[in-house]
Amino acid sequence: MTEHRPLDPPASTTIATIANDVGVSVATVSKVLNGRGDVAPGTRARVEASLDRHQYQRRARRHATSGGRVDLVFHEFDTGWAMEILRGVEAVTSAAGIGLSIAQLDGAHRPPARWLEALLADRPLGVVFVLSHLAEAQQQHLRRQGIPFVVVDTDSATSASVPTVGSNNWNGGLLAARHLLELGHRRIAIISGPPDVLCSRARAAGFQSAHDEAGIVVDRELIRYGSFSAGAGHAHGLQLLQRPDRPTAIFAGSDIQAMGVLRAARQCGLRVPEDLSVIGYDNLPVSAWTDPALTTINQPLRDMAGIATQMLLDLTRGNEPATSRIDLVTELVVRESTAPPAHPH
Repeated sequence: MTEHRPLDPPASTTIATIANDVGVSVATVSKVLNGRGDVAPGTRARVEASLDRHQYQRRARRHATSGGRVDLVFHEFDTGWAMEILRGVEAVTSAAGIGLSIAQLDGAHRPPARWLEALLADRPLGVVFVLSHLAEAQQQHLRRQGIPFVVVDTDSATSASVPTVGSNNWNGGLLAARHLLELGHRRIAIISGPPDVLCSRARAAGFQSAHDEAGIVVDRELIRYGSFSAGAGHAHGLQLLQRPDRPTAIFAGSDIQAMGVLRAARQCGLRVPEDLSVIGYDNLPVSAWTDPALTTINQPLRDMAGIATQMLLDLTRGNEPATSRIDLVTELVVRESTAPPAHPH
């Protein structure tokens, strides 16, 4: 359900009202509103409590008809995955005549305080966060400043109060495992992403559900978690393929990770798909150009990013989204890297 909050504070609430309520100067309230660090923690807490009580929020000073800038913040910017997100955002901002600024958090999933201070000083029209989340206090800072924000997040774990666009990860895991089971595979490994990221667990849960409906027991030794990198796919792939009871198929957590598995298979003298089936996740453009071309799960990254950006621009115009959470469908894309096992069980 969408959270409806006042677009403007009550007419009588001003910075002076807050200052008088707390017993501090107007300058101190202004420092708290602007995220400045030179305010004593106790004083900051009292000012923020008063701001909450009065539902104070800066009136929007501009609307995103044209001009201005949107900030796009990645938790990490290092793969074709991020490029797909960037293309989706840029298509919407350029059509609206709005600038785009890009930042990344070096792998962190929450911006540091100094980053927020710089953002508040620069005042973009709004912010698109990718696989990164704001603490509640950080959310309040942006809302008080009248700076809207949305999240592109594949893990479905974002608060209902934050407009978010994601995808159905459980269904993606289900489709991948069903495809391999229908081909006749029974020893199927999964290399998912980090275990503390919900999308990794959701894909693994869908993978398990496909086995359950087929009456097939999953060997727990064949379930692996790591990063979504090619290095993780290669390392886990070698470990799995060097087992005497190796899997006949591997479901990787990303197309990039699947490329690491393909390399591990070659090093082990295994042919794909004759000796080993491999399926990826994301359907990045490069997945059609691997050898063999990669069977994968399409996660519509550009659409996710574009819809999130349009939601953000609507918010800058004072329009609340009809829903705070949109999950796009995931689909199986069959290419050349999957086939029936050489020796079916």
